[in-house]
Formats: sequence, structure tokens, C-alpha cells
Amino acid sequence: MIYLTRRERFCAAHRMFREEWSDEDNHRIFGKCSNPNWHGHNYTLWVTVKGEPSEEYGFVMNINILKQIILDNIINKIDHKNINLEVDFMKGKIATTESLAMAIWNELVPFVEKTGASLHCIKIEETENNSIEYYG
Repeated sequence: MIYLTRRERFCAAHRMFREEWSDEDNHRIFGKCSNPNWHGHNYTLWVTVKGEPSEEYGFVMNINILKQIILDNIINKIDHKNINLEVDFMKGKIATTESLAMAIWNELVPFVEKTGASLHCIKIEETENNSIEYYG
């Protein structure tokens, strides 16, 4: 089994909050990340796929195809956007990095599977101290 990882970066704003809660309750649970005026991050995204290299090409999947799948379905939709307001695949979700990782997985899995590879992991680094890994 071979694991292939592609790294991409994006910048985005978000607010962690529950609409039905008061600002005080949101601040108590989410801290400064519930700022009503939003805040942003320079995210790093790693997408790892797995599979057996093909006899014909010698790779699990063409890295350029993986790059284009990520750009078309994630980066072009999220980069320099407000995650809460402008990112279709995050509608109705609390904009935590955990929710983002799961949503990105759900967006990418059908496209990756069409290539014959399998999605293995979504890793998102929100800050140099905080990252999330999701394995479906």
C-alpha cells in the first residue's frame, strides 16, 4: 500500500458559534474564536490518498489530477472567503477545524474514488500549534 499526500494552502475567516446561543454563551464555550466580527487563519491542508501503484504508470494516482481535484473542489471555494457565509459545503455547520476536515473529506471522496485511489486522510493545520486529522 502506497500513501500519496498533496499539500495546499488557503486563507479564510470564520466564527465558531451557535446561532441560538447568546454571545456570552458562545464566548464561554468557544472563547475568542466566537468573535462576532470573525477572525482568520492561514490554513495548510494535506490530502492523503492510498492505493497500489498501477503496473502501467507506477503511481497510485497522477499527482496533477489530485492537485486539480483539490483546487476545483476545495481551494477555489474557500480561499479568501468567510467559511460561515460563503462556503457551500460548510453551510449549517459550526466552523470548527474538525467540521471543516469532515466536510472536505465528503467533498473529495467521490472524485478521488473515480481515479481508483482511496481517500486516506484529511489533515488541516489551523495554526502552527493546532492541527486536525480525519480518516473518514
